[in-house]
Amino acid sequence: MQVTSNGINIEVEDHGNPEDPAILLVMGYTAQLVYWPMDFVNALVEQGFRVVTFDNRDVGLSYKYDGVRAPHPIRQMITKRFFAKRQMAPYNLSDMARDAVGVLDALKIDRAHIVGASMGGMIGQLIAANHADRVLSFTPIMSSTNGPGLPGASAEVRTVLMRTARAKTKTPDEALELGLAFSSLIASEEGRGRPDERRAMMKLAQERAFYPPGPKRQMAAIIDTGNLRPVAQRIAVPTLVIHGADDPLIPSACGQDIAEHVKNARFELVEGMGHDLPPSKLPMLAELIGAHCKAA
Repeated sequence: MQVTSNGINIEVEDHGNPEDPAILLVMGYTAQLVYWPMDFVNALVEQGFRVVTFDNRDVGLSYKYDGVRAPHPIRQMITKRFFAKRQMAPYNLSDMARDAVGVLDALKIDRAHIVGASMGGMIGQLIAANHADRVLSFTPIMSSTNGPGLPGASAEVRTVLMRTARAKTKTPDEALELGLAFSSLIASEEGRGRPDERRAMMKLAQERAFYPPGPKRQMAAIIDTGNLRPVAQRIAVPTLVIHGADDPLIPSACGQDIAEHVKNARFELVEGMGHDLPPSKLPMLAELIGAHCKAA
């Protein structure tokens, strides 16, 4: 369903009993709401939660900033190094955090547990810090503060990531092959061993909405937002940080950095998990998150 949030239309799916405590799932860079595995969503619903998913702006069925150009990522990063406060992107992650809060408004949810994956965990830090009155608990998964000095992705992963962000793909097939190449680099061993499932999910997302310009603006939003350590230090809600031990895109030290900067945060390292949500880990992830939310 479509709701109006922060002045734009956002596509939302609502699962479970509306009377149950709400969990808002915030997806990552370029990823549509369909990338939340339904086994994971259903496991949370079975634990007694109302689970809300949505498409971030510029992906899926949500609002697209057609015709608004994003800066080249290399030029943007160099400029931000010297002029940190200069806004170069059409929007930043704070705007996307307001989108998420607007989803809660539209569904008349006063407070929710926030769970964010990757870029969604960055957005979640801004929700938890800047909209604390709307947050019951916070769980970032495979995310980062993007603080200076943190380890980054390997050179190979960085190259493919930038190529993906600036790709001028003309057909869904071109985009599919590029996306599969990237996902094979960052997935867990289990994920890499399921190429047919990864292809089927990407195909499903493409059939739902094929929109190549979106990733460029989302990447610009991440770069423009910059270091989130000062944001993490203002988070006071109960926080559980989950990270894969084998994450080649956002190394586990980045998740530990969130935990170190959020007061009383707990850190859980998941062996055998890369920058993905492997099917065999979903029951454990749902149990960890469910228990954290119930204890908050």
